[in-house]
Amino acid sequence: MRLCFLVEEQYRYDGMPVEVVRRLSSWGHRVDVLRPGSSLVRLAEAVRAGSHDAWVLKTVSGGPGLTLLEAAAAVGLTTVNDARSIRGVRDKALAAVIGRSRGLPMPLTYAAARPESLAELPDTEYPLVVKPADGSSGRAVRLVPTPERLAELRPELAAEGMLIAQPYVPNSGVDLKVYCVGGELYATERCSPLHPDRPKRERRVPLSAEVAGLAAEVGAVYGLDLYGLDVLLGPDGPVIVDVNDFPSFRLVPDAVDRVARAVLQLARTGGAVPGTEEAAAGTADVIPLPKRRAFRAGSPLRPTRADEGR
Repeated sequence: MRLCFLVEEQYRYDGMPVEVVRRLSSWGHRVDVLRPGSSLVRLAEAVRAGSHDAWVLKTVSGGPGLTLLEAAAAVGLTTVNDARSIRGVRDKALAAVIGRSRGLPMPLTYAAARPESLAELPDTEYPLVVKPADGSSGRAVRLVPTPERLAELRPELAAEGMLIAQPYVPNSGVDLKVYCVGGELYATERCSPLHPDRPKRERRVPLSAEVAGLAAEVGAVYGLDLYGLDVLLGPDGPVIVDVNDFPSFRLVPDAVDRVARAVLQLARTGGAVPGTEEAAAGTADVIPLPKRRAFRAGSPLRPTRADEGR
């Protein structure tokens, strides 16, 4: 197969996707890499019908890669994830509207083009979590305990563009990261960046049926196949505080092979995971979603050579 990866400079040496590109190449697939943030792209030649079996995006939220991915989709090329779905989660204000309107447990979200507009929030909403609407990798996420602290942060926030603010969800200071790759779900926990005083740790953890069901629903609501979500276990149950397309997949076993095989599968099926029966074959722990996909708890990667050289 012939694939095109769009990789921003921030991820040029990152194992995800650099090692995935190498693995696919070692299996005999042709992989072209475009770096839209640092090179001139000849659009008429790069983006044309039939040029690649699929385009894959690993880029920062505000980078130019998404525009190129959308251009590829516009001429009928398969994209991983679906370009429209990526737009729906890259804009965190838009993601909040989509998620809450579909019944996902997400915090009430306020949007402000200027930080001084956040001063209109009542004191009862504090503490707040404030972050850029186009943020990624935890950039510029701030825990704001009081209106006075918000006023002090105003000069810093002014450089971040559109902002979103959410009431802080009381929790243990541990973020639950859930990853979906190849129709399987994996969970890890790590200390929240909002609580830098807590001990640093990161580890794989079991995935409860409740959180697994939410993770599967996220994929259906946003139309994503390769994705991750951040979950807080609050006093009223799990709360989704972020959704990411093509995350790091940290601590997912055999992550490089799993992601490489998932990309090939999506390229072959036009960007959709096979139906429930096919995905569920041979597994007893399945969380089905209608017509589109099935999820199961993470299991050892079964050895196969079916993806090599195709």
